Amino acid sequence: ESRASSASDKEINIQWYIPSVAKPSNHTETKVLLLYACNANPIMIRDIMILSSSVFSGHLWIPLPRIISLKEKLSNLKEQVQILSQGSKSFSASVPTSFLEQSETLKISPSNKPKKSDVKVHLDEKTEEIAKRCLSEVKALLSVVPALSSPLTEIPFDITLQSITNLEDMFDLAHGCIITEGSLFDWIISLLH
Repeated sequence: ESRASSASDKEINIQWYIPSVAKPSNHTETKVLLLYACNANPIMIRDIMILSSSVFSGHLWIPLPRIISLKEKLSNLKEQVQILSQGSKSFSASVPTSFLEQSETLKISPSNKPKKSDVKVHLDEKTEEIAKRCLSEVKALLSVVPALSSPLTEIPFDITLQSITNLEDMFDLAHGCIITEGSLFDWIISLLH
């Protein structure tokens, strides 16, 4: 039991494998391999037979130019979300402190206060359209049958600075990432599983 592996959170681990630098033939484009492993529930592994639908792994071959293009688009989206989140912070910073001091009912202990990067960002119309295009492309890349993947009409998870950073990190070919439970995690799992 002391040697049991465990994962206290739901998480997905994303890694990339770039094949050798041998040039592909003229008829094929360069592809990279997305490797993923996921535990859809917190787990304590004591017996290998217990593993069922809560733990799965897989891989996808994805064209390198599409990954590079998507990474650039996600980087631009992250920049827009940062600008919007800073705008909302400056609004909340303009509230007079005397009002905040008088309101005893609004006290929040520091441990319960959400991190700035976890606060939902309200998108303007332009940024929302950029987000839908980026997320539609993510969906098309990760879908089992990309040809049947339709563009998104609404954003499938809460847009926070952290969720967009995680999504951008997911397509970082040099590092990969780990995404833990939340609405982004649920959406990614729905695409891969």
